[in-house]
Amino acid sequence: MMTRSARFWLAACLAGVAAAIFSTVAQILLWWFFWDALPSILYRDVRFAAAIIMGEGVLPPPMTMDWQIMLIATGIHFALSIIYALILSWLIRPLAMKAALIAGGLFGMGLFVVNMYGFVSIYPWFVETRDWITLVAHIVFGISAAAMYKVLAR
Repeated sequence: MMTRSARFWLAACLAGVAAAIFSTVAQILLWWFFWDALPSILYRDVRFAAAIIMGEGVLPPPMTMDWQIMLIATGIHFALSIIYALILSWLIRPLAMKAALIAGGLFGMGLFVVNMYGFVSIYPWFVETRDWITLVAHIVFGISAAAMYKVLAR
């Protein structure tokens, strides 16, 4: 039998992984539907994320597929998503599902501001990602993390 604390940690971590996947799929679909920029925009964003660890040397074109850069960017994305989901899960723990989903959406909007305006002071290349599709992806992250946490924490 899993303790209440262990169930919280497991549910929050799994919610972060699931939300990372859902938000990425949402972002790719929006790029596909509204912009004629795939796959180069995906490769650009992957390089932006990988540059957090690998440095600015990975930023210059060509924006092509590189498995090492993709794996590092994916690891960063999952790690940040788990951290963010842990924070969100702690905040929504006492809330009912509907309130948790609303809070998740608002949390996603807040994450967009933190990521696209706060972290840009450290990683200025992310300024290029400030757009409505990235905002929607952050909202999808928050809502899906909240939903997954509430379902898994039962």
